[in-house]
Amino acid sequence: MPRPLYSEKGDHIESKAPVRVSRYRGITRLNHWVTACSLILLLLSGLALFHPSLFFLTGLFGGGQTTRWLHPFIGILLFFSFLLLFLQLWRLNLPKPEDATWVANIDEMVKGNEEKLPELGKYNAGQKFIFWAMSGLIVVLIVSGVMIWEQFFDGLVSIQTRRVAVLVHALAAVSIILVFILHVFAAIWTRGTISAMTRGSVTGGWAWKHHRKWLREVAERQKPAPSGTGPSGKEPAE
Repeated sequence: MPRPLYSEKGDHIESKAPVRVSRYRGITRLNHWVTACSLILLLLSGLALFHPSLFFLTGLFGGGQTTRWLHPFIGILLFFSFLLLFLQLWRLNLPKPEDATWVANIDEMVKGNEEKLPELGKYNAGQKFIFWAMSGLIVVLIVSGVMIWEQFFDGLVSIQTRRVAVLVHALAAVSIILVFILHVFAAIWTRGTISAMTRGSVTGGWAWKHHRKWLREVAERQKPAPSGTGPSGKEPAE
């Protein structure tokens, strides 16, 4: 229970727990963690196959042959898991006019002076960059991965094309690892962000500080409709 507060006169004032705002549904959070776990497994198995000095990582998957067999199937899981996430979130990640202002004044965000930045919707420009970078890189990885998957697609492309696909696959893998690290760092650096994907909600203070426009939209949707009108406050449809 929250600790009671007292005024200078000794009057008892009951404190209230912080208001929490729903940010992600359970299905979205599950989808996110399946995608994240798939990416981590691909990172480890891919590095194990990337260079002999990292071959010891195959021990996590039961040996070299098992790692080589599992890696592409985990890639398919990542592709379809992220596809579901993409279908849920792509509209919210479309560029907005305020994103350009946010990027131009990103130093104020780093300093913690977010009141000097424009009010933002559910995602800022940095989060949108990560979303679209992940989207593009996962497509590149799945296409190039199929080209070099000899077990089922041997002969699909020429040897020369396969060599190019291997190089493209490696470069895309390194890029997505860097984007993933940036995503994790940003989530840890912005306190309160991780609870959005663990509890599904954030504090009202966090929402007001980082995504004020989104908080206003949530409050507007939850505002009780006047008597005799529909949920949006307009006359109900016939």
